[in-house]
Amino acid sequence: MIPIRDCLPRRYTPYMTWIIIALNCIIFFFELMFSREDLNYIFHIFGIVPAKYMLIETLPFHPLYYLPFLTSMFLHGGWFHLISNMWIMWIFADNVEDKMGSFRFLIFYLLCGFGASWIHCLINPTSMMPTVGASGAISGVLGAYMVMFPHARVITLVPVFIFPLFFAFPAIFYILLWFFIQLFSGLGSLLTPADVGGVAWWAHVGGFLFGILLHRIFVIKKRLHIYDDHFDYYCAWRKFL
Repeated sequence: MIPIRDCLPRRYTPYMTWIIIALNCIIFFFELMFSREDLNYIFHIFGIVPAKYMLIETLPFHPLYYLPFLTSMFLHGGWFHLISNMWIMWIFADNVEDKMGSFRFLIFYLLCGFGASWIHCLINPTSMMPTVGASGAISGVLGAYMVMFPHARVITLVPVFIFPLFFAFPAIFYILLWFFIQLFSGLGSLLTPADVGGVAWWAHVGGFLFGILLHRIFVIKKRLHIYDDHFDYYCAWRKFL
């Protein structure tokens, strides 16, 4: 199922969402300048390598040692990795930022990414494979969106053989389905060797849970009831039709 758009209007301009998307794209274009060998080296330096943090007795206090928890969120392993992450960000992040404000949303986004990376490290403590991508932080955005806008409609493309069919699913259904796919895929990944590359399923699960737990801290209370949500869902849905 491929999300096409949601039917939830926003009140404010999502500047921070746009900046984060633009920054990810700019950094990716710089990545294209490097050879595969050089890029792998960059990923090992600026990506999350779980063994680097989990296989030592005492973690150092030097801030630069933890820099990869930030830089890894702005690196991507390929075109599909980048486009899929930024597409989800484009659809869902603007409404979350709408309720938080730009600066609060940035802090929320980064904290979800940090939390997702730590969960990945805890589940894969001996892995030497670097993990990069914004998906852990974006999973936190999905968690916040699901809790704040459970009845919003997500227009979704469902290919049936060669026929593209479009359905409007409630956000809570679409996002919970996505979450359980991540969870069961993560459970399946525990049966594979730690250094086999692939999707960081547990980072997705961790980021999602952090988003649910943290979003209330960052929401601006006066923005919670600016307008009646159900009326907006109805108006947006009628406009789409």
